[in-house]
Amino acid sequence: MNITTNKTIKTGKYLVSPLVRLNESGRYKASVSIRSGYKSSTHDRIFRFTPDFPTHEGATEYALAQGTNWLNQQDRMPFIA
Repeated sequence: MNITTNKTIKTGKYLVSPLVRLNESGRYKASVSIRSGYKSSTHDRIFRFTPDFPTHEGATEYALAQGTNWLNQQDRMPFIA
């Protein structure tokens, strides 16, 4: 199983990295890493997605879109103490 990451983008204090792997059936599975923090205070969320894709590029674009959508939803959520 080969996992590739490319097209990492920085959005504010977050680093969004698509993770793509080739599955047994020859299709691509998408995941995304959303990282924040620095050194020992780093926090990393990994999301794995159900659909598979015929191309590496399709899986990469889907992962990036899902990661940025998640960040946009977090920005709109009110802080509750």
